[in-house]
Amino acid sequence: MSAEAAQAGSRAGKAAPGPGPPPPPGMRPPAAPPRTAPDGGGLFGWLRGRCLGRSAAVDPARDSFRAMTGLYGSIQPADSVYLSTRTHGAVFNLEYSPDGSVLTVACEQTEVLLFDPISSKHIKTLSEAHEDCVNNIRFLDNRLFATCSDDTTIALWDLRKLNTKVCTLHGHTSWVKNIEYDTNTRLLVTSGFDGNVIIWDTNRCTEDGCPHKKFFHTRFLMRMRLTPDCSKMLISTSSGYLLILHDLDLNKTLEVGSYPILRARRTASSSDITSSSLSSPRAVGSPCHQSDSSPQSEKQMSRSSQREGGSPRNSLEVLTPEVPGERDRGNCITSLQLHPKGWATLLRCSSNTDDQEWTCVYEFQEGAPVRPVSPRCSLRLTHCIEEANVGRGYIKELCFSPDGRMISSPHGFGIRLLGFDAHCSELVDCLPKEAGPLQEIRSLYSHNDVVLTTKFSPTHCQIASGCLSGRVSLYQPKF
Repeated sequence: MSAEAAQAGSRAGKAAPGPGPPPPPGMRPPAAPPRTAPDGGGLFGWLRGRCLGRSAAVDPARDSFRAMTGLYGSIQPADSVYLSTRTHGAVFNLEYSPDGSVLTVACEQTEVLLFDPISSKHIKTLSEAHEDCVNNIRFLDNRLFATCSDDTTIALWDLRKLNTKVCTLHGHTSWVKNIEYDTNTRLLVTSGFDGNVIIWDTNRCTEDGCPHKKFFHTRFLMRMRLTPDCSKMLISTSSGYLLILHDLDLNKTLEVGSYPILRARRTASSSDITSSSLSSPRAVGSPCHQSDSSPQSEKQMSRSSQREGGSPRNSLEVLTPEVPGERDRGNCITSLQLHPKGWATLLRCSSNTDDQEWTCVYEFQEGAPVRPVSPRCSLRLTHCIEEANVGRGYIKELCFSPDGRMISSPHGFGIRLLGFDAHCSELVDCLPKEAGPLQEIRSLYSHNDVVLTTKFSPTHCQIASGCLSGRVSLYQPKF
């Protein structure tokens, strides 16, 4: 029984106490005790807890996380449902519809497969979805979804009419690798190996396509993501840089060299913050077209920041995230994901020599800068774990659970469920002072080839994984 229920029962079983004797003349009555948060942080701590989702009134699902952890912990590899896709090549991406009713599979051999994840029944095969391998799928709502391909195009589809595409979008000049969608503005955002990030206005979509514009360009682009509130855009590169566009405005056209460059630096752990060796900006140029940061441009940016009360819209921050074991060597950021509540970013990094692979979690640090040269936001490495170094040269796509408490990561011929601690607590409840290891909750090995992608269902206790030989497995609890 909770403390609140016990107090309520006590009040119901006894009469209310009387008002008591009045205080002596000249003496003030005792002040009521201040309201405190459960962790003793006072009113401001309680308000901060509400902002972080620590109050049951804000996020009722927090009270049931132990039940969900138990469900995921009861998944058995023998109960996996095998959806044979061997004739379609490797599985590069998996995506559920927002209501969890459809599972889409992006295949190496130009096809997109659709399944009912509840019954495990095949719905339809889009046999010629593209002219080359399909890389990524993104749902815009419960019926519209977009696919992108190495054929340099993006296709829009409607679940109600899968015989033909809604339209085909042309604009990239090389392989298109991932798709994002801003639900507020209904703008589609794509990125490819041509280094371009392109904005597509789906509000004015016709059979001939959508109006589009080139929003950003950088060399060695690998992945691009939007935070859940679409306030930031993160871009990873094969050269080990992580680019962050702050105060994102997708409607503002960015000409080459027009965006303010914040200082490039390496992210720091708690022990690195006091290190003088990291207190100065990196001398290495950023991978962007405008890689210099002259004193005059810094003064202009400073005046602009003071005039607007902060960094200007679409300010660019260039980071080289700290990776364990990679302090003296370069690394490639192959996979990039965002925490569903926007608290952190999840990276899969491999060394340039492909002899090490890591999964790393970096917390967004808002507020006051860590160092005087830092902008208002930086990343701090909080958790990491070394991965099985198999399937070299292939990108492994990992993901957060819908509540952000667990990570599903491809691991050899299976997947690993990882938590920030052994109890699958919220990230904000178990932030370490120093970077610590991710905790392995469960390992599931059900494939006969290297797993390349994995995905949580947004509505059911279910996980999907796809491998290099073209098999898709669904994992569900067994009691």
